[in-house]
Amino acid sequence: MHQSIPMVDLKAQYERLRPFIDAEIARVIESAHFIRGPIVGEFECELAAFLDVPYVLGVANGTDALQVAMMALGIGPGDEVITPSFTFVATAEAARVLGATPVFVDVDHDTFNLDPTKLEQHITPRTKAIIPVHLFGQAAPLKEITAIGSKHGIPVIEDMAQAIGARCEGKHVGSFGDVGTISFFPSKNLGAYGDAGAVVTGSLELYERMKMIASHGSRKKYYNEIIGVNSRLDSLQAAILKAKLPYLEQFNSERAAAASRYDQMLEDLEDLDVIVPRRAPGCTHVFHQYTIRVRGGSQLRSELQAELKREGISTAVYYPKGLHQLPVNSDVEIPEGSLSVTETLVDEVLSLPIYPEISEKDQQRVVDALARAMKSLADENAVGSRA
Repeated sequence: MHQSIPMVDLKAQYERLRPFIDAEIARVIESAHFIRGPIVGEFECELAAFLDVPYVLGVANGTDALQVAMMALGIGPGDEVITPSFTFVATAEAARVLGATPVFVDVDHDTFNLDPTKLEQHITPRTKAIIPVHLFGQAAPLKEITAIGSKHGIPVIEDMAQAIGARCEGKHVGSFGDVGTISFFPSKNLGAYGDAGAVVTGSLELYERMKMIASHGSRKKYYNEIIGVNSRLDSLQAAILKAKLPYLEQFNSERAAAASRYDQMLEDLEDLDVIVPRRAPGCTHVFHQYTIRVRGGSQLRSELQAELKREGISTAVYYPKGLHQLPVNSDVEIPEGSLSVTETLVDEVLSLPIYPEISEKDQQRVVDALARAMKSLADENAVGSRA
């Protein structure tokens, strides 16, 4: 019986870096500085150098990063925030927590990222931020998006939760907009061993304000100046991230190599209506997910997933619903047909296992199982149609 293939193998990565991770964790425990200890500042400085941005602030998680960024920009009730509908709920949720309204814009059918050609028509006098999401590790078209933001005087918040290390026009994502937000959820390309996140910016003013907001609205303990939250990157998570950061480029390269192998292996399945991920020109893809499209609808996709599961192969659907289709956003007005690409993608996308340590042999197993399942289901449907 074959060993199962997970979506991501966190234990394999730990084994590669065990001495470095254990040493950094031991440092923190021996210091007994568990909250905002010196290692947090060390990691923030090293991450700023890696991303080539002036300021990095560690926070508790990626959702907090979005909320802290929006609070620093003064977003609140009555304001509108533009975001794609094809993304994780946190992108819009953070705006709704502050009383703002998400305005959903459709995505490009090849890259899954916000389509800049559809952006400007959604801008109103109430628009207070544009939030492109670098989905699945693919850099969004930042040149076009930031140009539109500048034209209308609207700040851009880059949601780079899935794309740390990706570049566009040679620059790291996170360095284009007014603020970049990061998640270090364990399965991310740079993952902690619990919840963790960060905000990055080139603005000292925004950095100082976000720092205050994340610390109960205070610069000095017990002297609170503005309404804030309690959102801190703890020392143990910073230690783990600090140990992993020097290897991020290597891990991203290994993910990209695995993605290229999938591309080659899946070539023969194009005839079976499998579409491999596209890469945007001028931008890099760090493959947090390797997401194919399976034409035929959600029912076929579910049957494929079931077949693959029987063979011990994990898959995932990111995301089965657009944000505009969720009950939590049922009060948001959506012009008919304005999110047609999103509504197609949610029925077609399927993410296959990918992580730096995945072997070519395991990838071939995934593709062979996918091919068998698709051919089997195609034969069943053909028999059914003749009956």
